[in-house]
Amino acid sequence: MRLWTIGCLCGLVVVAACVKADKPAADGSAATQDSSAKKESAKAVVPKKDVDAKAAAAKRPPNPALSADEIADGWVQLFDGETLFGWKPNSDVNWSVADGVITADKGTKPGLLLTSVPFADYELRCDFWMAKGGNSGVFLRTPTVPTDPGVDCYELNICDTHPQGFNTASFVKRQKPTKEVSGEEAWKTFHVRAEGSRVVVKLDGEEVLDFTDKTDKPLTSGFIGLQMNSGLVKFRNVFVKPLGLKNLFNAKDLTGWREVPGSKSKFEVVDGAIHVTNGQGYWESEATFANFVLQAQVKTNGDALNSGIFFRGLPGKEGAYPGYEFQIQNGIKNGDRTQPADFGTGAIFRRQAARFVVSNDREWTTLTLVASGPTFATWVNGIPITVWTDERKPHPTGNAREGLRLEAGHLSLQGHDPTTNLDFRNLRAVELP
Repeated sequence: MRLWTIGCLCGLVVVAACVKADKPAADGSAATQDSSAKKESAKAVVPKKDVDAKAAAAKRPPNPALSADEIADGWVQLFDGETLFGWKPNSDVNWSVADGVITADKGTKPGLLLTSVPFADYELRCDFWMAKGGNSGVFLRTPTVPTDPGVDCYELNICDTHPQGFNTASFVKRQKPTKEVSGEEAWKTFHVRAEGSRVVVKLDGEEVLDFTDKTDKPLTSGFIGLQMNSGLVKFRNVFVKPLGLKNLFNAKDLTGWREVPGSKSKFEVVDGAIHVTNGQGYWESEATFANFVLQAQVKTNGDALNSGIFFRGLPGKEGAYPGYEFQIQNGIKNGDRTQPADFGTGAIFRRQAARFVVSNDREWTTLTLVASGPTFATWVNGIPITVWTDERKPHPTGNAREGLRLEAGHLSLQGHDPTTNLDFRNLRAVELP
């Protein structure tokens, strides 16, 4: 990234409403009407302790819902437990969040709440609750607006009274479960493993569906969607773990990577990690990626040190910024994690700041990036941080720093400046179909 100070960031703004108290009468008396007005005013005043609590909550990221081991293993939260960030509806269904739960019960027509980016092979865990007589589902590898669950998506049904008998735990129009189960009036958990043409589903730990798509066009990738068809439905603890990622670093040497000419940084393997000092400089992957999932771990060995992972980059050359940048920088302003000092770890540098900084210097941080067409989504330590769509026109140079780039490009690890001192490990990626 550039070395000058960023003077202004787009962040979260907290607006506090103040209620002006009535001025007492000069003689100290209080007419009935004035007294009534004062009572109404008093009701409108928010207690200071509540204001302070809300202000404190606004300055912290959502609480992590995954264990440290799960995060290191590649799991991420699709639902942050507090907002619908990272989701997009395809209808007017009244999706909302309260007490760590996504709920919906009304809409002019059935609708989906969809992930912002697609996934191909993955494990999915999801808790659900449905009212008696309701109709819902979890859609896998779906387009934004599916038209036929027997053709363009896998609809994992939540409905105990389906007219064609594809009840809870069925793939609608494809396969029924191995046993009859209920999805009504109790919290239950789906655990899905979608890998290639095979999808295995467990309900509350018991396998209930083992489906292999033997059609001429098995589905390979698509969005994950939560459905409200009829009745009250609730979802919580929605997690995904991308599968099929291949190691980009063998933990022994820098095979598969090459130095960019003119680099001043030193890249070496120390204790199974790529140790980077000095800068500016880059090492780039020999492989190229267009639409992909990337996961990596990074540790900054100093205060607010700066680095990044560049992607869809042109072959590196001295002095060039090689593509989009997945930012690494843990500094914050005013002790407020919603105010990144320099876009923040998980940002798309110069394009979209991190919602908040969840990572800490001198600790291993797990990064996840999904790049699909012009849209990029990032997670840091399993928490969703950024979703950004590049709406610029392509630049004649093909450099993503200057304009939209959809073509495959190299990954690059950055040594930012002479203070650089950081480590990378567990670098892995997979192309999306």
